[in-house]
Amino acid sequence: MNMNFSGGKYVPLCCTDPLQHRNSRRSFMRLTGGSILFTSIGMLSAGVQAGSGNYEAMVLSCIDPRFQDLVNKQQASDGLSGKYSAFTIAGASIGVVAPAFKDWQKAFWDNLGTSIQLHNIKKVIVVNHRDCGAAKIAYGEAKVATPAIETETHKEALLEFRRQLKERFPAMDSKLGLMALDGKLEMFS
Repeated sequence: MNMNFSGGKYVPLCCTDPLQHRNSRRSFMRLTGGSILFTSIGMLSAGVQAGSGNYEAMVLSCIDPRFQDLVNKQQASDGLSGKYSAFTIAGASIGVVAPAFKDWQKAFWDNLGTSIQLHNIKKVIVVNHRDCGAAKIAYGEAKVATPAIETETHKEALLEFRRQLKERFPAMDSKLGLMALDGKLEMFS
């Protein structure tokens, strides 16, 4: 059984505070210091970038699990892997502009401001998607009843997003798209 000397007698190690003894603190610091150094070296050798710097964009997308991988693949195919910050909210642009979700909007705009400050981004890439539950909640079933109506509903939300973006961050560029269930992306000007 491992024992520590405490208060003039030996006490089982499991019954003492390992940080109360000088040797234990030194050992603890050696172990944790080594772990921190090892982790830092590993992160640097793996090419992990600092939390601030120059990145390309922020990608705004929906929480729908069907689209997480598709959005990431799209960004990778556009050469943006590791070059963007991400903000995921129900409905993507709908979650930012629809009156039904007004309580969420400040969180997005504050996060965008932080990404501009920390990551020096120059554009926001917005990826809405078809068959969006948030669109139904925000605007009703009739506004997504047919593919043509659904497209128009998303286009309106995306263009309203761009308008609000320009109002808040005039120099910020944007790319607006509507993704199909198969990952095909339709872009809007």
